[in-house]
Amino acid sequence: MTTLPWKKLGLAIGVSVFAVMLLFYNPVPERPEVGLMAAIAAFMAILWITEAIPLAATALIPMVAFPLSGILDAGTASKSYVNSIVFLFIGGFLIALSMERWNLHRRIALAIISAIGKKADLLVLGFMASSAFLSMWISNTATSVMMLPIGLAIISKMEEEFGKERTHSLALVLMLGIAYGCSIGGVSTLVGTPTNLAFVRLFQESFPDAPPIAFGQWILIGIPYSFTLIIIVWFLLTCVLCRFDKSLTLDRSIIQQEREKLGPIRYEGKMVLGVFVATVFLWTFRRDLELGFMSIPGWSNIWSGFSRVDDGTIAIAMCILLFFIPSKESGGKGRILETEVFGKLPWAIIILFGGGFALASGFGASGLSEYIGQGFRSLGEIPSFFLVVVICLAVTFLTELTSNVATLSMLLPILATWAVSLQAHPLLFMIPATISASMAFMMPVATPPNAVVFGSQRIRIAEMARTGLLLNFVAIIFTVIAVYLLFPYVAKSPIDVFPDWAK
Repeated sequence: MTTLPWKKLGLAIGVSVFAVMLLFYNPVPERPEVGLMAAIAAFMAILWITEAIPLAATALIPMVAFPLSGILDAGTASKSYVNSIVFLFIGGFLIALSMERWNLHRRIALAIISAIGKKADLLVLGFMASSAFLSMWISNTATSVMMLPIGLAIISKMEEEFGKERTHSLALVLMLGIAYGCSIGGVSTLVGTPTNLAFVRLFQESFPDAPPIAFGQWILIGIPYSFTLIIIVWFLLTCVLCRFDKSLTLDRSIIQQEREKLGPIRYEGKMVLGVFVATVFLWTFRRDLELGFMSIPGWSNIWSGFSRVDDGTIAIAMCILLFFIPSKESGGKGRILETEVFGKLPWAIIILFGGGFALASGFGASGLSEYIGQGFRSLGEIPSFFLVVVICLAVTFLTELTSNVATLSMLLPILATWAVSLQAHPLLFMIPATISASMAFMMPVATPPNAVVFGSQRIRIAEMARTGLLLNFVAIIFTVIAVYLLFPYVAKSPIDVFPDWAK
């Protein structure tokens, strides 16, 4: 069965729901914008879930619907599509493309794999660690596409030496390890996955008076979370879920051959590495880092002018630098980055960001957020711990079948309103939802890395679903624990305190 009938059905349902709500749903007669916004949100949600039209096309609907409905004027709505978070994504992606152009990402991956060891279980850990580290900085799709041929070369060599049947379990674990490493590693940093950036902006849209989430602030939860979960998933894959012959060893000549193909690192690679390290340093230490036992002052305190700089400013400044640095490859006539790199930017994702941010703005401007909050208050007191578990469970399994950015764009404004109605810290609901959006391990369509490794034909869908189901629950439990343990470092306040900026 093709996807066309499903998309046609989704479009028909979306239009029908929109028309019915437009005609008959007006919950606050004195504020008709509430009903109009609910109709627009429902229409976009159905189109996003069913992918009846391209996700980015759905994301453009607010540019037409908001001015016509009186929710926001065109100028205000358009500001959601161009903001600092979008520029952070563009700048970070351009730096990542420079790493890909000069093969720096491949060098890093091979170095990590080579250093960790040649035993079968350590080999899997090496691939997971490499995938996770690279996904902290470049697209998890690009990382999985780059890691897959290296993994397949090793598996093919082992199949020749030990036979396909004996090697199958290791091939399964290695392929899954690449996909899961990419997904888990992306959570570590704000630029590691689009969902993290969507969260930062949607949080700002919902609570404009709140201090913004900075890069260095996020890694206080992101890096410990990812590092620990990588170890847990590696242990479960190699020792519990997919047992294989531990006596299998890697012929290190494969890795050595791959490294020899790259040759010594060239001038361009050194320049990109220098810019990359400088960017990470500037992101991490821009604002004060509160580590509990000590505080590291941020460089933005040095001069008052630096206080107007944010992570997006840093990303754009550093990627512009790459357009100035000459490349020796073409006799000094070229640059580290050239004009054609702009054609490689994922503009559909950038527009999807904008649509989510516009949706959040519409929720607030129309009064729909306030109306939803009143509805939540009528439910009475519900333990926040129970709600966090439900949020993680719902988002994890919902994103098995839907776009994680689109799903977050729909849910985060509602979760923010729900938290305020319960007098709970909004980040207590929004952070678990954001992390869980990257923790879908069951289906090939759940994440791009899952789809990439599934295309290797070394994995059956039943094997991925069976393994991923348990890991979904493991990730849910671990996410709840990690959020409660590390929450104060990100929120800079106790977990049970309702902040003034949310009142």
